[in-house]
Amino acid sequence: MRRLSAVLLVAVAVAGCKKSEPPAAAPPAAINAMEAQVAPPSASLKGKVLERLDAPPYSYLKIQSGKEEVWAAVPKAEVAKGAEVTVLNAMPMANFESKTLKRKFEVVFFGTLEGSAPAAQPAGQAGAPADMPASPAGRAQQHAKAAQGPSNVGDVKVPKASGADARTVAEVYAQKGALKEKPVTIRGKVVKFNPGIMGKNWVHLQDGSGKADKQDNDITVTTQDMTSVGETVVVKGTVRIDKDFGAGYAYPVIIEEAKLSK
Repeated sequence: MRRLSAVLLVAVAVAGCKKSEPPAAAPPAAINAMEAQVAPPSASLKGKVLERLDAPPYSYLKIQSGKEEVWAAVPKAEVAKGAEVTVLNAMPMANFESKTLKRKFEVVFFGTLEGSAPAAQPAGQAGAPADMPASPAGRAQQHAKAAQGPSNVGDVKVPKASGADARTVAEVYAQKGALKEKPVTIRGKVVKFNPGIMGKNWVHLQDGSGKADKQDNDITVTTQDMTSVGETVVVKGTVRIDKDFGAGYAYPVIIEEAKLSK
């Protein structure tokens, strides 16, 4: 209990610190610095699973850790009652309320199960889950990971999608005012993919249009579908502009609730 309390105090102290907030288009170095500034010290929890509650994209595990019973939230996993587990990089959240479970926890440790990769929801599953770490530190960590663009993707040249709502990446930026809250279709190459952040999968898409120095050549897409870097996909989603996720991360243009196809 002394070890868990110490971790909680450190995380709360870090979350309460005043920090500089990078702009939406902060370069990778600035985002990495931000992530390092807000990230609490890594910790791990070990113990036996007493109970499991699934609320995609998380599984909440009640763990017997020494003489204490604690709750941890990890990317959804099939973990049997009685299994011995280790939760890595456990970040405590005090007074966390799961909207999915309609339950408030005094403390939940968000982390990743040892031996497993961060997981996302299955392709095609509709509806973004409501649960996410709510502290400033947690939000900043997740946004830093989702917002950072690729550093080197080589030459990208993808034919424009077809249809009345088809646009290139650069056209979406140029027409963002007229396209606000409207559907668009974009064909592009996946140049970065981050699954399971804030209940969504985050895709950086390029098609060869636009220019890096004008910041209109790479667009962020959120989806429940799965993909991988290097794939060419057709994205159909809704244009949102000036979308502010908090923690200093706002997007002048983003495509949300997207469906992916090849």
